[in-house]
Amino acid sequence: MPENPPIIAGTRIGHVHLKVADLDRALGFYCGVLGFELQQRMGTDAAFISAGGYHHHIGLNTWESKGGHPPPPGTTGLFHTAILYPTRPALADALHRVLSAGIQLDGASDHGVSQALYLRDPDENGVELYWDRPEAEWPRSADGKLSMFTRRLDLEDLLKQRAA
Repeated sequence: MPENPPIIAGTRIGHVHLKVADLDRALGFYCGVLGFELQQRMGTDAAFISAGGYHHHIGLNTWESKGGHPPPPGTTGLFHTAILYPTRPALADALHRVLSAGIQLDGASDHGVSQALYLRDPDENGVELYWDRPEAEWPRSADGKLSMFTRRLDLEDLLKQRAA
């Protein structure tokens, strides 16, 4: 398969996170064919890829779908839709709205590069509401490579950021 040059840096999709059956096969397509660049790989189970060095536009994982087949549920497909908020106070407002509506969160995480709220829409589709930290604050390894993580997000602290 011919190798294409990296995809143009101005490409934007917010990000999507896809369940895949085979991580290497998916990376072969998204990176090898389309030209996205690998930013971080988590063993044989997950990878984060992007255009232009962004932390990730697409996440790929086999957490629920390794060796799976296209639909029905439980195989390859969309993991969640992500909605990017421009500021932390805007994310705090989103959290307030979700909680005020009685919607339960599936999770809330600090990933170093971003802070995220996870929930489901009425059709049980996964939804992520998130805010990106400034790039200068992203965690890096000693050699300067991106080093994302997952830690519990302090929701009370986030709600304090909500504009009055």
